[in-house]
Amino acid sequence: MSNSSHTLSRRPRYQTLRELGRNRAGGRITYLAKDNVTEQLVILKRFLFAQVGSEWSGFKAYEREIQVLRGLDHPGIPRYLDSFETPSGFCMVQEYKDALPLSAPRSFDPDDIQKIAVSVLEILIYLQNRIPSVIHRDIKPENILVDEQLNVYLVDFGLARIGSGEMAMSSVAAGTFGFMAPEQIYNRQLNEATDLYGLGATLICLLTGTKSTAIDTLFDEDGRLNFKPLLPKLSLRFVDWLSKMVEPKAKDRFPNATAALEALKPIYVNRLPEVKFSQLALELKTTQLGEKLTKTVSVNNSVPDTLLEGTWEVAPHESDPRYSNSHAWISFEPSVFKSNHADCKITVNTNKLMADKTYSRQILLHTNCSPETYPLTITVRTTLLETPKPPYISMVLLLVIALAMTGFWTGAIAWMVAVLFKFASWPSVAIFQLGVIAVFVAWFLAGTLLAAVGIRTVIGIKIAAWLTTLTMLVVLLSSGFLPAAIAALGTLAGLVIGFVNGAVIKNYKERGFTEKIAVSSALLITGLGMSLGTGFSVGFLNFFLFSSLLGTSLSLVAMMYYPYQQREKLMAEYRHAARNRRLIKP
Repeated sequence: MSNSSHTLSRRPRYQTLRELGRNRAGGRITYLAKDNVTEQLVILKRFLFAQVGSEWSGFKAYEREIQVLRGLDHPGIPRYLDSFETPSGFCMVQEYKDALPLSAPRSFDPDDIQKIAVSVLEILIYLQNRIPSVIHRDIKPENILVDEQLNVYLVDFGLARIGSGEMAMSSVAAGTFGFMAPEQIYNRQLNEATDLYGLGATLICLLTGTKSTAIDTLFDEDGRLNFKPLLPKLSLRFVDWLSKMVEPKAKDRFPNATAALEALKPIYVNRLPEVKFSQLALELKTTQLGEKLTKTVSVNNSVPDTLLEGTWEVAPHESDPRYSNSHAWISFEPSVFKSNHADCKITVNTNKLMADKTYSRQILLHTNCSPETYPLTITVRTTLLETPKPPYISMVLLLVIALAMTGFWTGAIAWMVAVLFKFASWPSVAIFQLGVIAVFVAWFLAGTLLAAVGIRTVIGIKIAAWLTTLTMLVVLLSSGFLPAAIAALGTLAGLVIGFVNGAVIKNYKERGFTEKIAVSSALLITGLGMSLGTGFSVGFLNFFLFSSLLGTSLSLVAMMYYPYQQREKLMAEYRHAARNRRLIKP
């Protein structure tokens, strides 16, 4: 290393301009300097042998860096230019890049950080493809320079190692804790995945806004970098990629920089989920006082590799009470979700709302999207304090049809039983009776179901005719013509009564009655009609028939009175709340 070019001339070749950094313990100082021959700016690294605290390892680091840099030629690695001895030490000259280290206070958006990662990986691919390969061993924010155009440079090869041989124990701790891969710390075999750990840790610092000197705050008890909760808006694929970069075990990382780069390029880093609602406005209307109304809103996200997170809230309103949880009358299930498809139930409890009023509120969904908050409008119309009227015409029609069809059918059964007693034993007669009753009940339930689900009349008639014919054929083949006729009549009676029963249930529900009252009332009317029809056919002087008539009649009266009783109860509660000013204004 000749120094003639620096000592023979009066004017030194390299003129220091300002100090860039100093390692006092190691006796190393870095300057920005000017090459008076080429008129170019350069980096001058100086090692002082005579300084107190200077270490021989510092000089060895410069020797190693020179050895490595002399064989490297990559635009992302500042070139080695010169080296020379001085009376007090040793100097190395390197190409100057007008760029700041990543440790300098700056902000990069996630897409820029991805570009930086790609550039560093390309440099590492170059190093790893050399023969022998080069392992940097000290990748950290301070050793990665980035200029205004996002050009990236990797510096400080003082700890670099050529080849993949075993390490001497004295060099095990070479590196920076927090950015050193575990195999560096524990003197294990290094490989091409070693430098990936330092790059991953550097990217985590950039993305989380963590200073390199505070990276220890990100480690959990297991020695892993716990950064995922700090990056809720980044795509899941990128977070997974970053997690793989900093896996404690080298075999769990990408095998080399080439594999890491191939996995990174197709990933969208700053890819946010989107929000799509099934509806943007909700309208609810009560049918009775104090009713709880529920609407379901579906929230969807179709952006790949993202996870939608949402929290529901009701926006403040001037008419709402000014105390905590003032919107308790509007609730959400779930109120917080993490899913790309969420069916959210919005329930309105109207027991604190005024009757015959219209309420309009805005509900807000806070998300991890952009924008972060999405508003929906919910409108609630409360009804007057009225009790819905039962469908009297349908009720009378059901009663008459049940009476007529049952009376005619039971009369036919009684006649058939009298005939059978002349030719058959009692068990056979009993089996016949149970069979035709079972047929009647089965087709009554079928008819009710068909009508309740909204089967049209023409279709219903066709189904009834088909089922009646089928039943008649089955009984005809097994028991003869007369039993078949009775069974077919039972099928027809059951279906007709069932159809009318189902229609009455629908009428009840359309008028605002609950399903429980609608079904119970229709079945009680059917039972009363069937009991009366049976009585007209076989006589009323039967204990079981009389009990049936009495039970169905009293139950029907109670069922019809129940809505009025509930109305009076709700009225009393409403008046009490109104007197105490507990009702919420629109």
